[in-house]
Amino acid sequence: MIKTIAIDGIPFASAGDYHHVIIWVKEVPELRPDLVAEIVSIHKSEEGEHLINLSLREEPGQATLQTLAKQLAANRIRHLPPVLPVLARNEIKVPFLRASEMLKAANTEESSLWKMALRYESERGGIPEGQVMDEMDHIRGIMESAIKTGLRGTSYEDRILPSQSPNFQIAEKEGRLIQAEIPNAIIRSVTAIMEVKSSMGVIVAAPTAGSCGAMPGAVLAVANALGKSNEEKCRALLLAGLIGVFITLDATFATEEGGCMAECGSGSAMAAAAITWMGGGTNDQQMAAASLALQNSFGMICDPIANRVEAPCLGKNVMAATNALSCTNMALAGYNHLIRFDEVVIAMNKVAHQIPRELRCTNLGGLSITPTANRIAAKLAGKASCECGDEVGR
Repeated sequence: MIKTIAIDGIPFASAGDYHHVIIWVKEVPELRPDLVAEIVSIHKSEEGEHLINLSLREEPGQATLQTLAKQLAANRIRHLPPVLPVLARNEIKVPFLRASEMLKAANTEESSLWKMALRYESERGGIPEGQVMDEMDHIRGIMESAIKTGLRGTSYEDRILPSQSPNFQIAEKEGRLIQAEIPNAIIRSVTAIMEVKSSMGVIVAAPTAGSCGAMPGAVLAVANALGKSNEEKCRALLLAGLIGVFITLDATFATEEGGCMAECGSGSAMAAAAITWMGGGTNDQQMAAASLALQNSFGMICDPIANRVEAPCLGKNVMAATNALSCTNMALAGYNHLIRFDEVVIAMNKVAHQIPRELRCTNLGGLSITPTANRIAAKLAGKASCECGDEVGR
């Protein structure tokens, strides 16, 4: 999420979801109808200069900018391209708002939930379904690349954990681990993504950077184990994203608001629905798995060691991912989740407001304030030597 609030001291509202043409003028002329964009805002600076902001869905060419500059007698003109891949527009409509509405429509139409996710993204973004799938495939590629990069080993000076996913692979090959093919593949993938994140590599923050390993690591590890195609992976990831949409409506992804429950808990619910679809589960079972996974995450605190998003974040991502797999199998076996997903999300938000602020990523509670954590923080800050092992800070 990004928001620009001012340019040169002049109020300016942008969330990075439009092409903006910014025009500075001394006097505001009458805007001709053919120049009016989807959104036009005009603000005046203390020095008396006006800023005209035209919000466009299509990229303006150089000829358009030159025409605008001439017709509006502009002192300056600037094109700001969008940051987000899907642009906003006036009068946005979506086919449903909550999981219960989506599930009812899907079952009535005998449609898969991933198809409902595809419809949602298409209508929300005002783009064809084929473009949605292309965007999703691009994102899938980044996620899979992060796993491969992490497994090769990563390094970064300012972090507290060494690269561990390569050693996990070695331990597997040497038979030192309890044999559990899919769970071990999940641990491997989640760790690899988290280590790429901690080495400032390219990841997808799904649902957040701090929980970037749980959902992609779980979904892609299971998909590869089941021999799923790239298209099937994209369908699963679309479904996972739609579960996230429902969470943001009535709750939050922000650990500063809801602790790690909001990050890893959300990622676990997203993954559970997607994995259940890949496992052949019905629409109802997919939502049951998501409900169970989120229920199991209530109260998960955020207490990063040395104020780094590494530990216990890595372990919590692994726990969230394996929780998703467990809830998938519970749902496939017909376990009763009791509370429908929408109600679980609302309850989660209430729990978020009951968690003390010391346990919501403030570095004021839990493992964050242990003596060892303080020594690690001091070493990273260059203020003291560390007495807690050779691996710390490597």
